[in-house]
Amino acid sequence: MEGADQSTAGGKGAANAAVFARTEQRIVWLTLVLGGATAIIVAVMRQRAWAEGLAIGTVLAWLNFRWLKRGLDALVAVSTAQEGFAKPRLPFGTWFRLVFRYGLIAFCVYVIFEYLKVPLASMVVGLCALGAATIAASVFEILRPTE
Repeated sequence: MEGADQSTAGGKGAANAAVFARTEQRIVWLTLVLGGATAIIVAVMRQRAWAEGLAIGTVLAWLNFRWLKRGLDALVAVSTAQEGFAKPRLPFGTWFRLVFRYGLIAFCVYVIFEYLKVPLASMVVGLCALGAATIAASVFEILRPTE
């Protein structure tokens, strides 16, 4: 009986992983669609600098999500590989990439703000496209459950 329970749990885990992967993909494209649509609307309203900032912030949010996903996937792989160890060790490169992405985004925002003279607030609002996409994907999952 225990074997049947484990196989059911394993199958459910694989199904959950597929649902999570679809949700992650939905967040990826929704980030670009929502941020891009907002930038286009603002450009039509003849606010070119704000439209550029929104587009830049959206792309940075998209990159941030992809880097976060890649870093967390590496973290899960390493922790799973070291499951039996008393003190699992995470390679320095993985920690560095997880933390470095924030510094890289801050550096990009600073350079763009200083040299292209794009409003800082517009880039920050563009970075919020990831949050809006995550909320939209979550609402979609609530309204259309897979089970």
